[in-house]
Amino acid sequence: MSLDINKIRKDFPALDQEVFGRRLVYFDNAATSQKPKAVIDCISNYYSTINSNVHRGVHHLSQQATDAFENTRKKIQEYINAAHSHEIIITKGATDSINLVANSFGKKFLNKDDEVIISSLEHHANIVPWQIICEEKGAKLIIIPLTENKEIDLSAFRNLISNKTKMVAIGHISNALGVINPIKEIIDIAHLHNIPVMIDGAQGIVHEQIDVKELDCDFYCFSSHKFYGPMGVGVLYGKERLLNEMPPYQTGGEMIKSVTFEKTTFNELPYKFETGTPNVADVIGFEAAIEYIESIGIYNIQEYEKKLLNYATLKLRQVNNVEILADNAPKAGVVSFLIKDIHPYDAGMIIDKFGIAVRTGNHCAQPLMDLLGIQGTIRASFAFYNTNEEVDKLVEAILKVQEMFG
Repeated sequence: MSLDINKIRKDFPALDQEVFGRRLVYFDNAATSQKPKAVIDCISNYYSTINSNVHRGVHHLSQQATDAFENTRKKIQEYINAAHSHEIIITKGATDSINLVANSFGKKFLNKDDEVIISSLEHHANIVPWQIICEEKGAKLIIIPLTENKEIDLSAFRNLISNKTKMVAIGHISNALGVINPIKEIIDIAHLHNIPVMIDGAQGIVHEQIDVKELDCDFYCFSSHKFYGPMGVGVLYGKERLLNEMPPYQTGGEMIKSVTFEKTTFNELPYKFETGTPNVADVIGFEAAIEYIESIGIYNIQEYEKKLLNYATLKLRQVNNVEILADNAPKAGVVSFLIKDIHPYDAGMIIDKFGIAVRTGNHCAQPLMDLLGIQGTIRASFAFYNTNEEVDKLVEAILKVQEMFG
């Protein structure tokens, strides 16, 4: 099925504007996506009609809000094919989800001289929480090296696994380079040694259909805002057995069953990990985002984005003195590049004057940039509402940048 991109673009109000007198070209989707009107209207409708706290009221509005909130949990469960709705933990975002796993799993299962394995491609959000818990517990953080193609070295990964390995935490798709990691192979290898695997799916959920049963991952996390939903909402999927064994991450209201001054008993899943008043409006808005994506079809989106990425890659290869990072690796949604002798920040500032939003810098992947021996890159990241014509405008802007610095 071919997508009607002009019709789709009309669903996203933010795309219908000019920046510096030019039609906006939004190529910063890996940082956050734009939101369809269905999501915006859903949030406005919540505050206009059923605004109320959830799980705690017997009155009509509270019950309606609670039903809508829990329906979102069920929608997420169905979308990623989890076994149970209580395996879906609502968080503030992918970063919050990773911190939850690192802290709770780490407190329960990590001991002195144990090891946690991550890759060289990781976002800071999947590095720092593991560093901190490893420091606290006297454990070690082990890094999988990359191949020449900037892919995870599976052979090296196999050799790094030992009886000290207690967790493998890997990004599904690199936000900095767009490299698709072989997560199914990584999960299978780790499970041969009975080692659980957490997948940071912040970029993965956007570009691929996720089936957690098929993957057999132990944890999978992602954010709403990269998936065309509101900011401030995230998801942690975890296998029931592990979630039941893990202690609460944060404490307060909602996550308790009973409280006395002498002792507190904790609530059952999923509420054990959901303390305080949640971001009800935006959680409900996330359901609207999922329904919108379902109406278009993730496989249709995947096919279109693949063609768009191939077109952008081909066009950038034709520009002299432009280097594409990880050019030969399997990728999704991102082309990360350098313009010879021009700092990414300078290039990005000028490209912005052409109404084109790209991201410059280390993309919260400073250790990766250090490994590559560079300060950062220019990153164009795509969504299904982007077009080949917009890619052509980016190429024109790059040529103007080169002309200005020539």
